[in-house]
Amino acid sequence: MTTSQPMQGNSTSTVLGRRLGGELTILRAAAGLTQTHAAKALTGSTTKVAKMEGGWVPMRDPDIRALCELYGANDPATVGALLELARIDRERRKAKGWWNDAPLTKTMREYVPLESAATTVKAWQVSFIPGLLQTADYVRSLRRAPVAGDRPDEVEAFVASRVARQQRLTEDKPLSLWAVIAEAALHIPAGEPKMLREQLASLLEWSERPNVTIQVLPFGAGVMRALAGSFNVLSFAEPGAMDVAYQELPFSTMWVEGGEGAAQHVRLFEETAQGSLPEAESRTFIGTLIKGL
Repeated sequence: MTTSQPMQGNSTSTVLGRRLGGELTILRAAAGLTQTHAAKALTGSTTKVAKMEGGWVPMRDPDIRALCELYGANDPATVGALLELARIDRERRKAKGWWNDAPLTKTMREYVPLESAATTVKAWQVSFIPGLLQTADYVRSLRRAPVAGDRPDEVEAFVASRVARQQRLTEDKPLSLWAVIAEAALHIPAGEPKMLREQLASLLEWSERPNVTIQVLPFGAGVMRALAGSFNVLSFAEPGAMDVAYQELPFSTMWVEGGEGAAQHVRLFEETAQGSLPEAESRTFIGTLIKGL
C-alpha cells in the first residue's frame, strides 16, 4: 500500500511496478530466499533486486523467468500473469498520450495512464458522479470554487482532460466500466437543475453501452460499509489477477496494490452492488429523477 508516487533520483516507482515487485517479493519469501540469492540468479547486485522489488525499474522478461524458476513458481498461469504485468508497466512508463500535456495533478498523472491500460474499472462513488462519466458542465460545476491562481483557460483545459478520459469507453477494445453510485451523488449539485438533468441523461446514454454497467444505491438501502468512502478498482487481466485499488481523499490518495487489500475492496464493491438496484431499475430510477428536475 502506498499513498503517493515515490521518486528516487530520475527513477519513478510506478503502481504496476510495485504490484509486480510485491508479487516477486512474496514468491521469494515463500521460497525462504533472500535478495542475495536472487541477485546471484540474475548475476546482478542486491541493489538491482531491491529496485525491482520496489518497482523502481522496468523488468525484463528473462529476469522474471529466472526469478520464477529460482523461487519454484513454475505454474504457467502465474508466470504469464507476471510477464503480462511487466509488459503493461513497460508500456506505461514510455507511453505518450493526451495526458502528457494535460493539466493533471501528480496523482492523476499516474492514475490516468493506468486507467488507459486497464481492462476493467469498478467505480464506487458516494458523493460525485464517477469521473469517467462526468459531462463537461458537471466538471465545470466542480471547479466553480476556483483553485488558487486558476485562470479560465486552465479551468477549460482541466475540463477537457476529464472528458478526454471517456475515449476509453468508446474504443474498438473499450474499457469495461461497472459503476455503482450512491443516490446522494445524483442530487448534487441540486442548485443547477439544467446541468444535473443533462448529467443524469448522459448516465442513461452511457448505461446503454454493452461495456458500461451503472447501478444506483438508493437511500432506502440503509447503512452500508462502503458509505465510508469512494474508491476505484482497476484490473489489468483476468479478474483478481492484477487488481489495484485507488482511493482519493481530500488531501491525499491511497493505492492498494494487489493482495488481500485489493481483494477486500473488490468484495466490498460487490457487496455494495448486490445491495443496489439492478441495471434496469437503476435506469428507471435515474429517469424518474430527471422528470422531477
